Amino acid sequence: MKRKRSFIKQFWEDKKMIGSVRPSSRFLAKKMLRSIDFNSDKVIIELGPGTGVFTFEIIKKMKPDAILLVFELNITFIRNLRKLIKDERVLLINDSAEKIEEYLIKYNLEKADVIVSSLPLSNFPDELKESIVLNSHKSLKKNGKFIQFQYSLANKEMFAAIFNKISTTFTLLNFPPAFVYTCIK
Repeated sequence: MKRKRSFIKQFWEDKKMIGSVRPSSRFLAKKMLRSIDFNSDKVIIELGPGTGVFTFEIIKKMKPDAILLVFELNITFIRNLRKLIKDERVLLINDSAEKIEEYLIKYNLEKADVIVSSLPLSNFPDELKESIVLNSHKSLKKNGKFIQFQYSLANKEMFAAIFNKISTTFTLLNFPPAFVYTCIK
């Protein structure tokens, strides 16, 4: 309950960076993570974890030799995650999602297998949104996946222009209901 109150408070303080008044539901988390092959996907990146709804599910399913790079700009969220996560496989990064490639190099990682994004791309200026998605694409291995949820289909054309293949699913069991894009490089 404390994490939910923190999320609501952060939403009211910075609506451009927080996409919803409530954290994502476990139903949305299940849909977001269902196309990840935790047996073979070893380099996982999460963009905009907020209170960590997806983060904690990823950690539960990751193999011992996998690594999770988590990018969060909001200082309150990153501090809370640092208090809660004490797993050597998780690198909590208080920096922009535009810098994925820089951190892959820093940690001696070639490419990401999958990128899970909760960023409210529709709230971002076009230049920033495109930069994040293009950098994500560039940072993925061949056939790597970029998984993004949105509350509308507004960015579908942008994803289709950048990725080789996209599929979209929908979940009503989230507030607000959400579309899940799975984009393959």
